[in-house]
Amino acid sequence: MDEHDLAAAFVRVRAATEALCAPLAVEDYVVQSMPDASPAKWHLAHTSWFFEELLLVRRPGYRPFDPTYRYLFNSYYESVGPHHERPARGLLSRPTVAETMQYRRAVDEAVLDGLPRLGDDERAVLVLGMHHEQQHQELLLTDLQHAFWLNPLRPAYRDDRKTRDASCVSSLLANHQPAASIASEETKDRPPRRSKTPEPAWRTFPEGLFAVGHDGRGFGYDNEFARHRVFLNPFALATRLVTCGDWLAFMDDGGYRRVGLWLSDGWAAAQAGTWRAPLYWERGESGWWQFTLSGMRPVEPAAPVCHVSYYEADAFSRWAGARLPTEEEWERAAAGLPVAGNFVERGALHPLAGGASPFGDVWQWTRSAYLPYPGFRPLPGPLGEYNGKFMCNQQVLRGGSCASPRDHLRATYRNYFPPSARWQFTGVRLARDE
Repeated sequence: MDEHDLAAAFVRVRAATEALCAPLAVEDYVVQSMPDASPAKWHLAHTSWFFEELLLVRRPGYRPFDPTYRYLFNSYYESVGPHHERPARGLLSRPTVAETMQYRRAVDEAVLDGLPRLGDDERAVLVLGMHHEQQHQELLLTDLQHAFWLNPLRPAYRDDRKTRDASCVSSLLANHQPAASIASEETKDRPPRRSKTPEPAWRTFPEGLFAVGHDGRGFGYDNEFARHRVFLNPFALATRLVTCGDWLAFMDDGGYRRVGLWLSDGWAAAQAGTWRAPLYWERGESGWWQFTLSGMRPVEPAAPVCHVSYYEADAFSRWAGARLPTEEEWERAAAGLPVAGNFVERGALHPLAGGASPFGDVWQWTRSAYLPYPGFRPLPGPLGEYNGKFMCNQQVLRGGSCASPRDHLRATYRNYFPPSARWQFTGVRLARDE
């Protein structure tokens, strides 16, 4: 990538983050709904901190925009220095949104001004920073969805869908309690709506050796290396994602009540969290509804199910007489296929029915623990903290989602989250042995 293309890519990524904030009111920027989520303002500042701390401060004569930001907006880079506690990011009413945007402008100007003098290693850091920001673009959306969900008014991030359950809303305003609680009380004796979608077709793969991991052409995170060979037994992968209709059948059959379907930790998590449906689902007089970035809408049986944990995905796969794929099986199936599907550029911001691509709509849980590949070497210096130190107690997901930028993805991309995580656009594709 030459200097002109690099500058254009940097400007485009930075502008995309700010465009995602366009629907927000200033009050929305500071809300933090749980320790795993971050306020929108923090995302805007931290992605700027990344470029400043890991690229700009290493230039002779560079003066940080504000020395206190080095502490406030460091995420987890212990080798860089101390950082503000993650669960308390929502307490940072200052700096203001306006000051945060000034920070972004200053960092942008400094990065672009120094482009002609970047060496190869610095260019690599700049490209990594752009992909890092694209990760935060998706997190910004999912964190906002969770925050709006906890607001009793259930505001829409983007109010282009005005479908709401009137009875649920009227009860909310009358009783001043979360709509989820109202739906639970009003309909607790009603069975879930029965709705099934056609059985999935299966694509089979023969046994054999397969090369896994990044081949070195183009950008890749350190956790995608080193490329290595694995032997795969014969397997089949479903040609479509598990749908909401499939999930309704699972619920109708007592899936959340049958302990034999669940891993021990998963059952404990489900009981502790009183899981009875995917996150953001609630039952009203007219059936099942779900909260989306466009507000409340009816659950669409043909659309891919999302906002389910690894534990739920695993229980569903056992109920369906199948299993989750390994990450190597998923990569075998996606290798060589175009990265096409429902991504953030489409603007749906929600999974859509009918997608045939292995990419997009939802991140797909695999049964693979997030571990280093043979020959894995973390990046030198602070960048070595980016991925490697999280290789414990996480599960790998593949494929990207409706909130992922398309050019951020590839078949070798390894996403990872704790098995209990539900607030991301996470879903299920089934596999089976052949």
